[in-house]
Amino acid sequence: MTEKPLPSPLLPWKTKIFISVLSAVTDAARRSNGTVNRRLLRFLDFREASNPKPFKGVKTADFTVDPTRNLWFRAFYPTGTADDVSLPVFIFFHGGGFAFLSPDSKAYDAVCRRIAGEIPAVVVSVNYRLSPENKYPAPYDDGFDVVKWLDGRDPAFYDFAPKADLSLLFLSGDSAGGNISHHVAQRISGAPPTEFKSVRLIGLVAIQPYFGGEERTESETRLAWAPLVSMERTDWLWKAFLPEGSDRDHEAVNPFGRNGSGNLPASFPAALVFVGGFDPLQDWQKRYCEGLKALGKEANLVVYPNAIHAFYVFPELPESELLITEVRDFIQKQSKKVAENK
Repeated sequence: MTEKPLPSPLLPWKTKIFISVLSAVTDAARRSNGTVNRRLLRFLDFREASNPKPFKGVKTADFTVDPTRNLWFRAFYPTGTADDVSLPVFIFFHGGGFAFLSPDSKAYDAVCRRIAGEIPAVVVSVNYRLSPENKYPAPYDDGFDVVKWLDGRDPAFYDFAPKADLSLLFLSGDSAGGNISHHVAQRISGAPPTEFKSVRLIGLVAIQPYFGGEERTESETRLAWAPLVSMERTDWLWKAFLPEGSDRDHEAVNPFGRNGSGNLPASFPAALVFVGGFDPLQDWQKRYCEGLKALGKEANLVVYPNAIHAFYVFPELPESELLITEVRDFIQKQSKKVAENK
């Protein structure tokens, strides 16, 4: 039997303080005219430089895909794996409501380093364009173009990550990044067979994906007080991201709603969806998983009853380690299927 959530999450004081500061900063950066105070965010968003020397068994480097739109990614490469082992490629889209943060934000550098080292995998963390300066579908275009760039097999990247295997490709992301990973997966799996030379998308890992709709769900109402993802914040972020005049039943927000396509490509990959019991968005995340299953896709739901939104950023929380284990098992399972079918 699934354990019922506690009345409020039990969090260490360090975690509570960090969440309070992050909420205050993003609130202060959101202007009433629909713009973002980037200067304030740069002052308070602590950044981590890439490091070619291994730290915690992982080295990092930044690669530019398109300088005209500041499209780049940070690659995380585990250095302790056997020479004869191919490594899956795990493309990661960071959260932040489409409007905040970056692959070199200190928290996301740490998350991706941990994933790369503990899976192990080559992690590609994408610096997609942010809203409101760049609205829908900018991050979806950026994600797809990064995959195309990797498929072109740039020598500099493959010198850095010689064991990267694009036939073992996974897309992933947290919150808004989970939303992006779905839409990029839809584009890749719907592309003509001649579009890619080496890419084979075999898995999608959606960590508390940011979906929604015009309806207010039970969890949104019950957890209206929750940190980071209050309805006032999420409504502002959707408005900043969507085309002018769109509502929250746009297909970007609600892919299986009244404005969704109602279908997915046949080769859409197996999905692993993470949900937290203290996340106001959990009803939409569960509906997303149900929507995948209704279309005949493999979708696995993992619920952590006492987890807040963005729990994975905090290694001190027990669910953070559980997530790494679940992701490792999923990657190994999907990779084994590919090996058996060769």
